[in-house]
Amino acid sequence: MSIKQLFPLLLICIALATTATDAAVSCNTVYSSLEPCLGFVLNGGPTVPTACCSGLKSLLVAAGTTADRQSACKCIKSLASSANGAQIGRASQLPGICKANVPYQISPNVDCSKIT
Repeated sequence: MSIKQLFPLLLICIALATTATDAAVSCNTVYSSLEPCLGFVLNGGPTVPTACCSGLKSLLVAAGTTADRQSACKCIKSLASSANGAQIGRASQLPGICKANVPYQISPNVDCSKIT
């Protein structure tokens, strides 16, 4: 194959790679990152597992763009919409307990489109 024949293929590969890296954080990523927090959020308890704080912090790192943060917010908002008041209260405590700067309120009423 000549360079001329490979060039269109190269452009397609670059376009696909760019699309994949620009994709927003998926709900699966959010759920798997926060899974260690479920026991505390659902039932309470004396301490938050270390794995919960690690997952929350890794999610914040993964959500590096506005689109990522808005996507993660929508996933968390969806989870919060099926939680009761006590569970939302415990979930809202996680950023402070874990010393993690979550750029939005954990609530079923948060407007994720306003997150930058």
